[in-house]
Amino acid sequence: MEQPLVGVIVGSQSDLKVMEDCTLQLEEFGVPYELVIASAHRTPEKVCIWATGAAGAGMRVLIAAAGKAAHLAGVVAAHTALPVIAVPMKTSDLGGLDSLLSMVQMPTGVPVATVAINGARNAAILATQILGAGDEAWRAVVTNYKEMLSE
Repeated sequence: MEQPLVGVIVGSQSDLKVMEDCTLQLEEFGVPYELVIASAHRTPEKVCIWATGAAGAGMRVLIAAAGKAAHLAGVVAAHTALPVIAVPMKTSDLGGLDSLLSMVQMPTGVPVATVAINGARNAAILATQILGAGDEAWRAVVTNYKEMLSE
């Protein structure tokens, strides 16, 4: 198995259905990834250990998906210098607006890029674009994908 370049962390098992769009897109692009289930609130130590070890494990971009009080991406970003992409999950309470606002309102020094509510596929595309900033092969993958979209 290849060393993962992208780390995907979800706050709960229930987020996996939406995040399948992310993992399928990463697979389509050929981007090796790791998927972890850990909650910023229920298993904060697991999140901390994973986030602090991600760069050492060879990961270059992290994607964090959570709903409601969606602090997962911010907690991950607080423990790493890697870029973090947040995916707010649609919720029954406020339709995901609660998740979105929790993710975009990060304090200075803890930036988190945030995609649309349930924007799992865009998170995978953005992660690959970030990889492409320093690697022409990944840039070509995204260029080809965008050309295919325009046809």
